[in-house]
Amino acid sequence: MKKTFAAALSAVLLAGPAFAQEPEFYKGKTVDLFIGYAPGGGYDTYARLVARFMGNYMPGNPNFVPKNMAGGGGRVVAGYIFKVAPKDGTAIAMADQSLVLQQAIGDTTIQFDMNKFVWVGNPSADNNTAVTWYTTGVKTIQDATQKEVIVGATGPNTSAQLPQVMNAILGTKFKIVQGYPGGNEMNLAMENGEIGSRGSNPWSSWKGTKPDWVKDKKINILVQIGLTKAADLPDVPLLLDLAKTDDDRAVLRLISAPATIGRPLFGPPDMPAARLAILRKGFDAMVKDKAFLDEAARERLDINPVSGEDLAKIVADIVATPKPIADKLAAIIAEPK
Repeated sequence: MKKTFAAALSAVLLAGPAFAQEPEFYKGKTVDLFIGYAPGGGYDTYARLVARFMGNYMPGNPNFVPKNMAGGGGRVVAGYIFKVAPKDGTAIAMADQSLVLQQAIGDTTIQFDMNKFVWVGNPSADNNTAVTWYTTGVKTIQDATQKEVIVGATGPNTSAQLPQVMNAILGTKFKIVQGYPGGNEMNLAMENGEIGSRGSNPWSSWKGTKPDWVKDKKINILVQIGLTKAADLPDVPLLLDLAKTDDDRAVLRLISAPATIGRPLFGPPDMPAARLAILRKGFDAMVKDKAFLDEAARERLDINPVSGEDLAKIVADIVATPKPIADKLAAIIAEPK
């Protein structure tokens, strides 16, 4: 009978001398934390917070260095981690949650296997939101079915896919323009009137990076995307609840599921199990520590962590989506924008 990963890891931990030497590995080392987007957006903000703290909770106290590697909606950095980055535990990444969904629906631009990455943890499982700028006159999802709004997107990920799905299933009239390097650039484009909407941004990111926009109602939150409503968005409809048929509900559930992946930290395949264990233990300690939580609160960043072990299970479940549901979503996303 095959050993489970947990059993294999336990064997490593109990092996004695080999693992006993592992804590010394990180002494004096630098861990590169690659970020799949340009500076200033939500992924960048969370990754830099993690980079400032995580080494404090690991033996040897390695220095974490954030490095932006934008492109392809997270595909560039994920491909780098999968094929090029060192596999010794000195390189991890944070990239778009939608990459797992893309693999599930058979996207040929995914040149890596999300199941083969090693998953360290997610600091914030959080609902996505679709918003419009206050000058558009589009204040509700119903308004968006009556008036065209230009929505900015980084690439073929949730920023483009969610508006596509809403167009197909809810009848909205979003016009999608891709190619923005990250959330910061899209926010500037909204302020400048270049676009009128962002089709995907976690609720915690709005609260953390643009609290004045939330307070001053500069953005209209049309819908939230997740499996349950955020406690502080009780009056904003859940995308899943807007389905009119069972088939549509299955599709909306699939595209909503990656919200639980949040801001995932992952490493390359074949990282030594003992070093992955150290990274996971450090992450788990960090997200419970008062110093980290106080800093997150100061930056208005919600912390709702998911462990590396649970993250790996979520990824595997999404990748294993039944083909008929995945094919229907794939057909919608493949339609001309």
